[in-house]
Amino acid sequence: MSGMTFSSEGFPLTAAVSPRVQVVETTDSTNADVIRHVIDAPHEWPHLSLLLTNDQRAGRGRLDRTWVTPPGSALAVSVAVDASALPVAARGWIPLIAGAAMTRAIAAQLVATVHSATLKWPNDVLLDGSKICGILAEVVPGHPDVVVIGSGVNTRMAAVDLPVATATSFAAAGLECDDDRLLADYLGALDEQLKALGAAGGDAAASGVLGEVESLCSTLGSDVAVSLPNGETLWGRAQRIDPDGRLVVVQDAEFESVVSAGDVVHVRSRPAAE
Repeated sequence: MSGMTFSSEGFPLTAAVSPRVQVVETTDSTNADVIRHVIDAPHEWPHLSLLLTNDQRAGRGRLDRTWVTPPGSALAVSVAVDASALPVAARGWIPLIAGAAMTRAIAAQLVATVHSATLKWPNDVLLDGSKICGILAEVVPGHPDVVVIGSGVNTRMAAVDLPVATATSFAAAGLECDDDRLLADYLGALDEQLKALGAAGGDAAASGVLGEVESLCSTLGSDVAVSLPNGETLWGRAQRIDPDGRLVVVQDAEFESVVSAGDVVHVRSRPAAE
């Protein structure tokens, strides 16, 4: 199955949840496309509108990393969400909510298999402990209440094409992915959690969002090495997620550090003290 050209008719479940499903054969970046479209015609891109492709040529990740995937091997989707109901201070939860929503959607594809999907803080999705999906959320310039959430899911990527040893795909795990159902499940969970957070005035604990993220997050209870923006590495055990969505890491069983940004690696044990 080449799957090179799509029409939105191929996504009936997604179209039942989303007001706009735009399918493109190829693009450099779905996030850049949606951001541009929202700037040009915001009324044409209401809440949960999305653009997708299975041939993204220059995907972007954290720290402006770029990657290229073979055509047809990964699903790139960017969703515009209306964040106006959320206090600005609570909007840091949007990437975590997206990660949790995608974790739940991927888990729904794994029912009755031996495989599991978990969330790696803040918003990578792991299949059996290896990365299957990365997420990048961006505020639209000039439209501060619109956030575009881009996801790249490794669907039909052969093991030989995986970018790094810590990545995986549905195909590499011997699984089929129903792209339409995956997207519909993702959008449903995303919308549900955003609405809950808005209804609770941005209180992640009261809304159930904090509990939802923690329940899916395999980082908690893991020994981690966190590469901090200043170049230092923080070793410790990931204990919990705080009310602002930050990771609380306990060092030497007593000192708590709060991590708001950084690359987290799950480690089996820390190296001996130097």
